[in-house]
Amino acid sequence: MFADVLSNIYRLELFSVIMKKIFWILIFFYYSQNDVQSQSDSLELTFKTQFLDVVPSFNKSRFWVLTSVGFIGYTGVTIGFNQAWYTNYKRSEFHFFDDWNGWRQMDKFGHAMTGYFESKWAGDLYRWTGIPRKHSCWIGFGTGMLFQTTLEVLDGFSEKWGFSWGDMAFNLIGGGLYLGQELLWNEQRIRLKMSIHKPQYSEAPIQSSNSSSTTSINERAASLFGTSAPELLFKEYNGQTIWLSINVASFCKTRKNNFPPSWINVALGYGIENVFGAESNTWEDDNGNIFSIPQSYERHSQFYLSLDIDFERIPTKHKWLKVVFSILNIFKVPFPTLEVNTLGQVKFHPFYF
Repeated sequence: MFADVLSNIYRLELFSVIMKKIFWILIFFYYSQNDVQSQSDSLELTFKTQFLDVVPSFNKSRFWVLTSVGFIGYTGVTIGFNQAWYTNYKRSEFHFFDDWNGWRQMDKFGHAMTGYFESKWAGDLYRWTGIPRKHSCWIGFGTGMLFQTTLEVLDGFSEKWGFSWGDMAFNLIGGGLYLGQELLWNEQRIRLKMSIHKPQYSEAPIQSSNSSSTTSINERAASLFGTSAPELLFKEYNGQTIWLSINVASFCKTRKNNFPPSWINVALGYGIENVFGAESNTWEDDNGNIFSIPQSYERHSQFYLSLDIDFERIPTKHKWLKVVFSILNIFKVPFPTLEVNTLGQVKFHPFYF
C-alpha cells in the first residue's frame, strides 16, 4: 500500500514537471519569433510606469516575477488540494470515470466557470507584463488548462473518483470562452459568473429503510456539502447558480442617448434544487443503513433570466478600483429574476442571488 502511494506521488510529480516544460517551450516558441527589449530598457520602463499600468512593450522584470509567483502558486495549490482533499480518500491506479449524469451537470458548469476565470486572470496578468494581447490570451488559456488538468489527474488517482472527460470538456469550454472572445473582439462581451446562497434545509427526521437509524435533510446536506464558508462556495450545488452574463451594448453598432448603458448585462442562469446525491436521493451510510429523501423533495433544474452589472465597464480613473471591479466580476449582482424549472413552474424572484 505504501509503495503504491509513493508510486502515485511520483507520477503526479512527473506530470507536474512535464506540464512545466511544455509551458516553457510555449513561452520560448512565442518569444523566439518576436523582438524583445533589453533588460536595461525593461527596467527603465518599470520606473517610468506605475505599478498597475500595463507597460507598452515586453518587460522582463515583470515577466519573471509573475512567472515565478505563478509556479509557486501552482505548486502550492496542487499540494494544498492533495493534502486537504485527496489524502482523505483511498488512492488507486489511474482510471477514468463517467460522471456525466451526476449532480444534474451542476458541477460541470462550475468547471466551466473556474476554467474561464483562471484563464482570464492569467491572461490579464501576462498582459500586464507587456506581452501583446494576442499572445497573453493564449498563455492565460494554457495556464487555466494546466491548473484544471492537474486537478483532473489527481481525481484519476483517487479510488472514489476518476479522470472525467466531461469535466475536461467543460474546463475547455470555460477557457475557450475567454480565449475566443479575446481573439475575436479583443474584449470580454460574454462572462461566466456565479451567485450563491445558503439553502434552508428541513430538520424533520428521516427513518432508514429498516427503521434502525434516523437522519434529516439538514444532516445529509451538511455531510455532502459541508458547513464552512469555503465548502459552501465550492460544494453547495443546491445554493449555486452559474450565469452567462451578456453585455448587450457591446453588440450594438449604434446607441441612442447611451442606451443601453455600457455596464448593464443580461444574464442567463442555471441552478439545481433538492439534489442530495450525485445521481439519486437515496444513499447508504457507513453502517449499511439505507435512506431516501421524501418524494415531495423532487430533484429538478432551474433556468433563470435576470439583469447584471459588468463592473469592468464602469468608467473609473482609479487603478486599484479597477482591480477590485475585476474581482467583483466573479459574482452576479442581485436583481429581480424570472425562473423556469423542470417541474413546469414559473416563478418571479424580486431579489435573487
